[in-house]
Amino acid sequence: MRAPDFWRTPTLFARLLAPLGALYGASVAFKARTAKPFDPGIPVICVGNLTAGGSGKTPIAIAVADMLRAKGHRPYFLTRGYGGSERGPALATRGHSAAAMGDEAVLLARTAPTIVARNRAAGARLAKEKGATVIVMDDGHQNFALRKNLSLVVVDAETGFGNGYQIPAGPLREPVAQGLARADAVVLVGDGAPDLRGFGGPVLRAHLAPDGGAFADKAVFAFAGIGRPEKFIASLEASGAIITGSCFFADHHPYGEDELLQLRAVAGDATLVTTEKDFVRLTTAQREGIRVLKISATFDEPAVMTGLLDRLAPRP
Repeated sequence: MRAPDFWRTPTLFARLLAPLGALYGASVAFKARTAKPFDPGIPVICVGNLTAGGSGKTPIAIAVADMLRAKGHRPYFLTRGYGGSERGPALATRGHSAAAMGDEAVLLARTAPTIVARNRAAGARLAKEKGATVIVMDDGHQNFALRKNLSLVVVDAETGFGNGYQIPAGPLREPVAQGLARADAVVLVGDGAPDLRGFGGPVLRAHLAPDGGAFADKAVFAFAGIGRPEKFIASLEASGAIITGSCFFADHHPYGEDELLQLRAVAGDATLVTTEKDFVRLTTAQREGIRVLKISATFDEPAVMTGLLDRLAPRP
Protein backbone atom coordinates (compact mmCIF):
# COMPACT_ATOMS: atom_id res chain seq x y z
CA MET A 1 0.00 0.00 0.00
CA ARG A 2 1.03 3.61 -0.45
CA ALA A 3 1.02 5.55 2.79
CA PRO A 4 -1.89 8.05 2.84
CA ASP A 5 -0.93 11.71 3.15
CA PHE A 6 -2.59 12.10 6.55
CA TRP A 7 -0.09 9.62 8.02
CA ARG A 8 2.56 12.31 7.77
CA THR A 9 0.92 15.07 9.84
CA PRO A 10 -1.91 15.02 12.40
CA THR A 11 -5.31 15.79 10.87
CA LEU A 12 -8.89 15.65 12.08
CA PHE A 13 -9.41 12.43 10.13
CA ALA A 14 -6.38 10.85 11.82
CA ARG A 15 -7.69 11.85 15.24
CA LEU A 16 -11.07 10.29 14.46
CA LEU A 17 -9.33 7.02 13.56
CA ALA A 18 -7.07 7.14 16.63
CA PRO A 19 -9.27 4.84 18.81
CA LEU A 20 -8.94 2.09 16.19
CA GLY A 21 -5.20 2.61 16.18
CA ALA A 22 -5.09 2.27 19.97
CA LEU A 23 -6.77 -1.12 19.66
CA TYR A 24 -4.16 -2.15 17.08
CA GLY A 25 -1.32 -1.27 19.45
CA ALA A 26 -3.05 -2.97 22.36
CA SER A 27 -3.28 -6.20 20.36
CA VAL A 28 0.51 -6.15 19.87
CA ALA A 29 1.03 -5.63 23.61
CA PHE A 30 -1.31 -8.54 24.38
CA LYS A 31 0.59 -10.85 22.02
CA ALA A 32 3.89 -9.83 23.61
CA ARG A 33 2.59 -10.64 27.11
CA THR A 34 1.03 -13.99 26.23
CA ALA A 35 3.56 -15.35 23.71
CA LYS A 36 5.70 -18.41 24.39
CA PRO A 37 8.64 -17.87 22.01
CA PHE A 38 10.38 -20.86 20.48
CA ASP A 39 14.15 -21.15 21.06
CA PRO A 40 15.80 -22.55 17.89
CA GLY A 41 19.12 -23.09 19.64
CA ILE A 42 21.02 -20.59 17.47
CA PRO A 43 21.15 -16.78 17.70
CA VAL A 44 18.24 -14.85 16.19
CA ILE A 45 18.68 -11.26 15.03
CA CYS A 46 15.49 -9.39 14.26
CA VAL A 47 15.68 -6.39 11.94
CA GLY A 48 12.28 -4.76 12.31
CA ASN A 49 10.57 -1.41 12.53
CA LEU A 50 7.72 0.38 14.25
CA THR A 51 6.04 1.74 11.13
CA ALA A 52 4.39 0.27 8.05
CA GLY A 53 6.93 0.06 5.24
CA GLY A 54 9.65 2.28 3.85
CA SER A 55 12.15 2.41 6.74
CA GLY A 56 15.04 0.67 4.97
CA LYS A 57 15.05 -2.52 7.05
CA THR A 58 15.77 -4.89 4.12
CA PRO A 59 19.07 -3.16 3.13
CA ILE A 60 20.03 -3.11 6.82
CA ALA A 61 19.26 -6.84 7.13
CA ILE A 62 21.44 -7.51 4.09
CA ALA A 63 24.29 -5.43 5.56
CA VAL A 64 24.05 -7.35 8.85
CA ALA A 65 24.14 -10.69 7.01
CA ASP A 66 27.22 -9.54 5.06
CA MET A 67 28.95 -8.68 8.35
CA LEU A 68 28.08 -12.08 9.81
CA ARG A 69 29.30 -13.93 6.74
CA ALA A 70 32.60 -12.00 6.89
CA LYS A 71 33.02 -13.40 10.41
CA GLY A 72 32.64 -16.97 9.18
CA HIS A 73 28.96 -17.44 10.02
CA ARG A 74 26.32 -19.07 7.83
CA PRO A 75 23.45 -16.59 8.18
CA TYR A 76 19.99 -17.55 6.96
CA PHE A 77 17.29 -14.96 6.37
CA LEU A 78 13.84 -15.70 7.75
CA THR A 79 10.89 -13.78 6.32
CA ARG A 80 7.14 -14.08 6.08
CA GLY A 81 7.23 -13.73 2.31
CA TYR A 82 4.74 -10.88 2.17
CA GLY A 83 2.90 -10.73 -1.15
CA GLY A 84 3.73 -14.34 -2.05
CA SER A 85 1.51 -17.40 -2.05
CA GLU A 86 4.00 -19.74 -0.33
CA ARG A 87 3.18 -20.43 3.35
CA GLY A 88 6.32 -22.46 3.99
CA PRO A 89 8.54 -23.27 5.57
CA ALA A 90 10.37 -23.32 2.25
CA LEU A 91 13.75 -22.31 0.91
CA ALA A 92 13.53 -19.37 -1.48
CA THR A 93 15.98 -19.15 -4.37
CA ARG A 94 16.83 -16.56 -7.00
CA GLY A 95 14.91 -18.66 -9.50
CA HIS A 96 11.63 -18.44 -7.62
CA SER A 97 9.00 -15.92 -8.65
CA ALA A 98 8.02 -13.05 -6.39
CA ALA A 99 4.40 -14.16 -6.82
CA ALA A 100 5.30 -17.39 -5.03
CA MET A 101 7.81 -16.25 -2.41
CA GLY A 102 7.31 -12.49 -2.15
CA ASP A 103 9.64 -9.84 -3.56
CA GLU A 104 11.65 -9.34 -0.37
CA ALA A 105 12.41 -13.07 -0.08
CA VAL A 106 13.64 -13.32 -3.69
CA LEU A 107 15.78 -10.21 -3.15
CA LEU A 108 17.24 -11.55 0.11
CA ALA A 109 18.01 -14.89 -1.53
CA ARG A 110 20.54 -13.09 -3.74
CA THR A 111 22.62 -12.44 -0.62
CA ALA A 112 22.15 -15.48 1.64
CA PRO A 113 19.93 -18.57 1.97
CA THR A 114 16.39 -17.44 2.72
CA ILE A 115 13.52 -19.27 4.41
CA VAL A 116 9.93 -18.19 3.78
CA ALA A 117 7.58 -19.17 6.60
CA ARG A 118 4.30 -17.79 7.92
CA ASN A 119 5.13 -19.87 11.02
CA ARG A 120 8.45 -18.36 12.08
CA ALA A 121 9.23 -21.17 14.54
CA ALA A 122 8.90 -23.76 11.76
CA GLY A 123 11.06 -21.58 9.54
CA ALA A 124 13.76 -21.34 12.22
CA ARG A 125 13.79 -25.12 12.60
CA LEU A 126 14.31 -25.54 8.87
CA ALA A 127 17.12 -22.96 8.82
CA LYS A 128 18.95 -24.77 11.60
CA GLU A 129 18.47 -28.14 9.88
CA LYS A 130 20.07 -26.72 6.75
CA GLY A 131 23.13 -25.53 8.64
CA ALA A 132 22.42 -21.95 9.68
CA THR A 133 24.61 -20.67 12.50
CA VAL A 134 22.56 -17.50 12.95
CA ILE A 135 19.12 -16.35 11.76
CA VAL A 136 18.43 -12.82 10.50
CA MET A 137 14.72 -12.00 10.56
CA ASP A 138 13.71 -9.40 7.99
CA ASP A 139 10.77 -7.83 9.83
CA GLY A 140 9.19 -9.43 12.86
CA HIS A 141 9.53 -6.93 15.71
CA GLN A 142 5.80 -7.42 16.30
CA ASN A 143 6.03 -11.20 15.86
CA PHE A 144 6.69 -13.14 19.06
CA ALA A 145 6.95 -16.72 17.81
CA LEU A 146 10.76 -16.76 18.19
CA ARG A 147 13.10 -15.92 21.00
CA LYS A 148 15.25 -13.02 19.77
CA ASN A 149 18.82 -12.47 20.90
CA LEU A 150 19.18 -9.07 19.25
CA SER A 151 16.32 -6.79 18.21
CA LEU A 152 17.25 -3.93 15.90
CA VAL A 153 14.57 -1.31 15.24
CA VAL A 154 15.14 0.53 11.97
CA VAL A 155 13.79 4.09 11.77
CA ASP A 156 13.65 6.36 8.75
CA ALA A 157 15.42 9.36 10.27
CA GLU A 158 13.76 11.81 7.89
CA THR A 159 10.11 10.86 8.45
CA GLY A 160 10.46 9.39 11.94
CA PHE A 161 7.14 8.10 13.21
CA GLY A 162 4.87 10.15 10.95
CA ASN A 163 1.86 11.71 12.66
CA GLY A 164 2.43 9.63 15.78
CA TYR A 165 -0.76 7.59 15.44
CA GLN A 166 -1.15 3.86 14.99
CA ILE A 167 -2.64 1.99 12.02
CA PRO A 168 -5.09 2.96 10.49
CA ALA A 169 -4.81 6.49 11.90
CA GLY A 170 -1.06 6.64 11.24
CA PRO A 171 1.93 4.54 10.23
CA LEU A 172 2.79 3.09 13.65
CA ARG A 173 2.37 -0.63 14.30
CA GLU A 174 2.42 0.04 18.04
CA PRO A 175 3.21 2.97 20.40
CA VAL A 176 6.79 4.16 20.05
CA ALA A 177 7.66 3.69 23.73
CA GLN A 178 6.17 0.19 23.70
CA GLY A 179 8.17 -0.87 20.66
CA LEU A 180 11.45 0.70 21.78
CA ALA A 181 11.18 -1.04 25.15
CA ARG A 182 11.81 -4.34 23.35
CA ALA A 183 14.66 -2.98 21.19
CA ASP A 184 18.32 -3.67 21.90
CA ALA A 185 19.49 -0.99 19.45
CA VAL A 186 18.01 1.56 17.06
CA VAL A 187 19.32 2.12 13.54
CA LEU A 188 18.54 5.56 12.13
CA VAL A 189 18.61 5.47 8.34
CA GLY A 190 19.42 8.78 6.68
CA ASP A 191 19.65 12.25 8.20
CA GLY A 192 17.29 13.51 10.85
CA ALA A 193 16.64 13.24 14.57
CA PRO A 194 13.35 11.51 15.43
CA ASP A 195 12.24 11.59 19.06
CA LEU A 196 13.71 8.56 20.85
CA ARG A 197 13.16 9.84 24.38
CA GLY A 198 13.18 7.04 26.91
CA PHE A 199 15.39 4.75 24.86
CA GLY A 200 18.73 4.13 26.56
CA GLY A 201 20.33 1.62 24.20
CA PRO A 202 22.79 2.14 21.36
CA VAL A 203 21.65 4.37 18.48
CA LEU A 204 23.45 3.68 15.20
CA ARG A 205 23.36 5.78 12.05
CA ALA A 206 23.29 4.26 8.57
CA HIS A 207 22.87 5.63 5.07
CA LEU A 208 21.53 4.11 1.87
CA ALA A 209 23.63 4.83 -1.19
CA PRO A 210 23.36 3.83 -4.86
CA ASP A 211 26.03 1.43 -6.05
CA GLY A 212 28.33 2.98 -8.63
CA GLY A 213 27.54 5.72 -11.11
CA ALA A 214 25.88 3.72 -13.89
CA PHE A 215 23.18 6.36 -14.41
CA ALA A 216 25.33 9.48 -14.21
CA ASP A 217 24.17 12.07 -16.78
CA LYS A 218 21.71 9.57 -18.34
CA ALA A 219 18.05 10.32 -19.02
CA VAL A 220 15.88 7.91 -17.03
CA PHE A 221 12.19 7.39 -16.32
CA ALA A 222 11.66 6.03 -12.81
CA PHE A 223 8.90 3.71 -11.66
CA ALA A 224 8.41 1.83 -8.40
CA GLY A 225 5.92 0.15 -6.13
CA ILE A 226 7.49 0.57 -2.70
CA GLY A 227 6.57 2.15 0.63
CA ARG A 228 8.47 5.41 0.12
CA PRO A 229 9.20 5.98 -3.59
CA GLU A 230 10.59 9.43 -2.86
CA LYS A 231 13.64 7.72 -1.34
CA PHE A 232 14.15 5.91 -4.64
CA ILE A 233 14.01 9.22 -6.51
CA ALA A 234 16.51 10.78 -4.09
CA SER A 235 18.90 7.87 -4.65
CA LEU A 236 18.56 8.21 -8.42
CA GLU A 237 19.35 11.90 -8.16
CA ALA A 238 22.35 11.10 -5.97
CA SER A 239 23.60 8.74 -8.68
CA GLY A 240 23.67 11.66 -11.13
CA ALA A 241 20.72 10.51 -13.27
CA ILE A 242 18.61 12.98 -15.25
CA ILE A 243 15.03 12.06 -14.28
CA THR A 244 12.61 12.84 -17.09
CA GLY A 245 9.54 11.51 -15.28
CA SER A 246 8.24 9.01 -12.74
CA CYS A 247 5.31 6.73 -12.00
CA PHE A 248 4.53 5.15 -8.64
CA PHE A 249 2.38 2.18 -7.68
CA ALA A 250 1.20 0.58 -4.44
CA ASP A 251 3.77 -1.26 -2.33
CA HIS A 252 4.47 -4.81 -3.65
CA HIS A 253 2.49 -4.02 -6.83
CA PRO A 254 2.35 -6.91 -9.37
CA TYR A 255 2.96 -5.42 -12.82
CA GLY A 256 0.76 -6.31 -15.76
CA GLU A 257 1.73 -6.35 -19.42
CA ASP A 258 -0.42 -3.31 -20.21
CA GLU A 259 1.25 -1.28 -17.48
CA LEU A 260 4.72 -2.07 -18.79
CA LEU A 261 3.66 -1.12 -22.32
CA GLN A 262 2.34 2.21 -21.04
CA LEU A 263 5.52 2.85 -19.07
CA ARG A 264 7.67 2.19 -22.14
CA ALA A 265 5.50 4.52 -24.22
CA VAL A 266 5.65 7.34 -21.66
CA ALA A 267 9.38 6.93 -21.10
CA GLY A 268 10.15 7.45 -24.79
CA ASP A 269 13.90 7.59 -25.33
CA ALA A 270 14.64 7.64 -21.59
CA THR A 271 15.78 4.44 -19.90
CA LEU A 272 13.26 2.78 -17.60
CA VAL A 273 14.75 2.36 -14.12
CA THR A 274 13.24 0.69 -11.08
CA THR A 275 14.22 -0.71 -7.67
CA GLU A 276 15.59 -4.17 -6.97
CA LYS A 277 12.37 -5.10 -5.15
CA ASP A 278 10.31 -4.10 -8.18
CA PHE A 279 12.64 -5.80 -10.64
CA VAL A 280 12.25 -9.22 -9.01
CA ARG A 281 8.47 -8.91 -9.43
CA LEU A 282 8.86 -8.66 -13.21
CA THR A 283 8.91 -11.66 -15.50
CA THR A 284 11.99 -12.37 -17.61
CA ALA A 285 10.25 -10.93 -20.68
CA GLN A 286 9.11 -7.80 -18.81
CA ARG A 287 12.66 -7.06 -17.65
CA GLU A 288 13.96 -6.45 -21.17
CA GLY A 289 15.34 -2.93 -21.44
CA ILE A 290 14.67 -2.09 -17.77
CA ARG A 291 17.60 -1.13 -15.56
CA VAL A 292 17.92 -1.50 -11.80
CA LEU A 293 19.22 0.98 -9.26
CA LYS A 294 21.05 -1.07 -6.68
CA ILE A 295 21.14 0.29 -3.15
CA SER A 296 23.36 -0.72 -0.25
CA ALA A 297 23.34 0.29 3.41
CA THR A 298 26.48 1.35 5.23
CA PHE A 299 26.87 2.11 8.92
CA ASP A 300 28.51 5.38 9.86
CA GLU A 301 30.25 3.59 12.75
CA PRO A 302 30.45 -0.07 11.69
CA ALA A 303 32.52 -0.95 14.76
CA VAL A 304 29.44 -0.42 16.95
CA MET A 305 27.41 -2.94 14.96
CA THR A 306 30.39 -5.30 14.85
CA GLY A 307 30.58 -5.14 18.64
CA LEU A 308 26.89 -6.03 18.99
CA LEU A 309 27.28 -8.99 16.64
CA ASP A 310 30.46 -10.21 18.34
CA ARG A 311 28.74 -10.34 21.75
CA LEU A 312 25.72 -12.10 20.27
CA ALA A 313 27.36 -14.56 17.89
CA PRO A 314 31.11 -15.09 18.38
CA ARG A 315 33.09 -16.23 15.36
CA PRO A 316 32.26 -19.93 14.77
